[in-house]
Amino acid sequence: MTALALPPAAILERLRQGVVIPAHPLALTGDRRLDERRQRALTRYYLSAGAGGLAVGVHTTQFAIREAGLYRPVLELAAETIAERDPSESVIRVAGIVGPTGQALAEARIAVDLGYHSGLVSPGAHQSASVDELTAHMRAVSEIIPLFGFYLQPAVGGRALEPAFWHRLLEIENLIAIKVAPFDRYETQAVARAVLESGRADDVALYTGNDDHILLDLLTPFDFGTGSETRFVGGLLGQWAVWTKRAVEHLDACRHAVGERQSPVPGTLLNLATQLTDANAAIFDVANRFAGSIPGIHEILRRQGLLTGRWCLDSREDLSPGQLEEIDRVCKAYPHLADDTFVAEHLDDWLA
Repeated sequence: MTALALPPAAILERLRQGVVIPAHPLALTGDRRLDERRQRALTRYYLSAGAGGLAVGVHTTQFAIREAGLYRPVLELAAETIAERDPSESVIRVAGIVGPTGQALAEARIAVDLGYHSGLVSPGAHQSASVDELTAHMRAVSEIIPLFGFYLQPAVGGRALEPAFWHRLLEIENLIAIKVAPFDRYETQAVARAVLESGRADDVALYTGNDDHILLDLLTPFDFGTGSETRFVGGLLGQWAVWTKRAVEHLDACRHAVGERQSPVPGTLLNLATQLTDANAAIFDVANRFAGSIPGIHEILRRQGLLTGRWCLDSREDLSPGQLEEIDRVCKAYPHLADDTFVAEHLDDWLA
């Protein structure tokens, strides 16, 4: 693949330095139609909070936007709103890409047409594909848009991906980053090891998608006895779709601890990591195998006034029994994780 297909050098540099990339939710009206005003408000919130990128059309946006005819409109709304608030063009735009190869290529073309820098390619539609077949799929997409590799946990539609796949994926020149989200330490380490063994640790950015292990991923060096190490530089997360101002502060705190080589890691950060994981368990509905994860995100945004309801495209998708009480519990226990005051101060501007 030629260098012409890569994002601008400044975008690549920012991606490799590490930023907060929220997975963008979908704002709906009570009759489950796109709420353009609040969709734009969400984008403005993330940018005002200091997010360095946005991922649109991903699991948190609801994969069902494709069947609803909303894939291009939602990506276009985000792109327009980013352009309105980002004259320097420094925000990293990541488009979710799913489906069999024909669909994925069509979505990649839409994303490129709308100015997205990379495609986060889900393996969910390729459950029985061999390493060769899945690699061929990824390579075909990479010929249209730079790749953001994706280890999506099986509980929400992903599949197990063996180390051989990651080694093959890392042979694709147009791979610029990998989101690692298997919610599994063994699988997470397998990806980090493959990146190190490929010799591409300096040019393929690792982003945590492990919403259950966010801060510890950002604090952990991955060294497999070779004298070299790699690290997660940022995160692309559904959890960061809420309380985003705090997420930016958390990433800065982790980066400071790593840069200062603070050893041992400050206990305050370790405690914060545990609290964030506890909060995520409630919001993502771990007790029910993540069935209420998207409504959980919506509930936090509803409480802040960014959304008017928890509605999903699928009318059957809502909070699980007991989940609301768990969300109440963590909101009360950890008010310092929330950015309610920040949202309240700027909400009218974002909704204008």
